[in-house]
Amino acid sequence: MPSAPNAASPMTRLSLRLPGLAGLSPAYFAMVMSTGIISIAAYRLGFESLARALYAINWVFYVVVWALFGLRLLWHRKAMLDDIVDHLRAPGYFTSVAATSVLGSQCLLLGENLNLALGLWWLAITLWIVLTYTIFTIFTVKRSKPRLENGINGGWLLAVVATQSIAVLGALLAARIGQPWKLELNFFALSMWLWGGMLYIWMMSLIFYRYTFFTFEPGDLSPPYWINMGAMAISTLAGSLLIVNVEHAPFLLSLQPFIKGFTVFYWATGTWWIPMLLVLGIWRHFYRRFPLRYDPLYWGAVFPLGMYAAATHAMLRALEFDFLNWVPGVFLAIALAAWLGTLLGMLHAIWKLHRPGSVAT
Repeated sequence: MPSAPNAASPMTRLSLRLPGLAGLSPAYFAMVMSTGIISIAAYRLGFESLARALYAINWVFYVVVWALFGLRLLWHRKAMLDDIVDHLRAPGYFTSVAATSVLGSQCLLLGENLNLALGLWWLAITLWIVLTYTIFTIFTVKRSKPRLENGINGGWLLAVVATQSIAVLGALLAARIGQPWKLELNFFALSMWLWGGMLYIWMMSLIFYRYTFFTFEPGDLSPPYWINMGAMAISTLAGSLLIVNVEHAPFLLSLQPFIKGFTVFYWATGTWWIPMLLVLGIWRHFYRRFPLRYDPLYWGAVFPLGMYAAATHAMLRALEFDFLNWVPGVFLAIALAAWLGTLLGMLHAIWKLHRPGSVAT
């Protein structure tokens, strides 16, 4: 017998059981980025049990977020296409690149699986190429463009984070892979590190201009502005790994003073942003009383804290800055607290969305 006219297919029923999927943030892979870098920082600082627990959790996060993006592409293709041409939302897709690279770094350091890490690195490069030349081509040729104050925020710097994440994993792989690819990997990591730095200078100039010459409301200070610091922190990490890799690539030796100088430059710039972002956060939530509620973009604020811990630890080892020994542990604790708070906020938001009587969007 034919099915009843109002009977919904299993796929449709599943879609209805996932309210909010149409509006899923393109930046949700920041959850994987945050979990992964806190795991790596914990591992580097000797908290191996914590690091391995977060490593296992991160694989779950990574698979679940990819599944949600796949379902969104299947059921809400127009929403995804709208995101890819949106000046504020499109850069969020770069979190998929950084998340893949960070997970690859975890596979290498904690899982000791070179082949899996190499596979994730190639996937990250593929995603980076597709997203970079798709998003920035669209932004260039589209006819209708927003004004600067409405079209740019710290989320744009996720393109820098994605680029530097590939440099980080490339440098880690170069230290562990045999010839004939060791030199090539180091050169590629160096090239990505340099390009990421140049991209930061371009974008940060526009962001800082937007900060200081346009009206700034509390709603404008979205969590991705913490990427202002996070982009410099991951650049510091990449530079520190290149310094350590000098013995594997002689051509890096001639560039070592330059790499050391820019690594400290990146770290100092990232450090400058921390008090500034804290002051602006106090202004936003206490002075202007902007409500503090869960937003997927808060994962983009957790990541810089964990990255600052990992980057500072790598830099003090590469440059023997022993007087900074206290910094990584302090920022790891802050990052872990922020991660737990954001996770609880996410779980509470999911519960509210799925509780009886809630309205699916």
